[in-house]
Amino acid sequence: MERNEQGVKLYYNTEREKLEMPEYGRNVLTMIEQLRDIPDRAKRTEQAYAVVKVMELLNPQVHSQENFDHKLWDHLYMIAGYDLDIDSPYPCPVETEFKTRPVPLPMKGSKIRATHYGRNIEKIIDLLCEEPESEVKTAMIRSLATYMRQQYLIWNKDSVADETIFADIEKLSDYRLKVPEGLFLSKISADTNFSRPGMGINVGQAVPKNKKNRYYKGKKK
Repeated sequence: MERNEQGVKLYYNTEREKLEMPEYGRNVLTMIEQLRDIPDRAKRTEQAYAVVKVMELLNPQVHSQENFDHKLWDHLYMIAGYDLDIDSPYPCPVETEFKTRPVPLPMKGSKIRATHYGRNIEKIIDLLCEEPESEVKTAMIRSLATYMRQQYLIWNKDSVADETIFADIEKLSDYRLKVPEGLFLSKISADTNFSRPGMGINVGQAVPKNKKNRYYKGKKK
């Protein structure tokens, strides 16, 4: 806010200089800028110690870090633009060490073709493609389809046909894997609740009737 002959002018933060460290606020930036106007170096250093103390009060979680006093002085220099002329107990940090962007890590693997199943499902299907035809392989395909149906119901619909899951298995395998004819999945209990991650711990589990009744009795008034 600034008062002039025309009245009071309000400034929005979007119109102001971007804060280097927003956790300390704009008032700390103003105090550090005023340090530059102090001609006496000893007095300027004295006031710098006072500003660091204010920064410590505004950012108390810094105490959980090792050498927090050193970090506070580094923050002071960073807010000041790395060119504050004072007698600091620690040297001014090197600007390039803080402003150099990290080298991006390359993403491993290809894009997930069906996100509601996940990448691990694709890897399992690839392994199954290499297995010889046998009853064990058929049982593994049935177990895989049962798990994929659960994942499908979590993210998509309340019901899904077995044929849809089987078609997804063959499609994700680039049709290298053929679901045996006559294969079927066990029926899903009417009490089974498929919830998305974070919505409960009983994902895909049936709720016992006695607990279900107690829940609804508690809701009645």
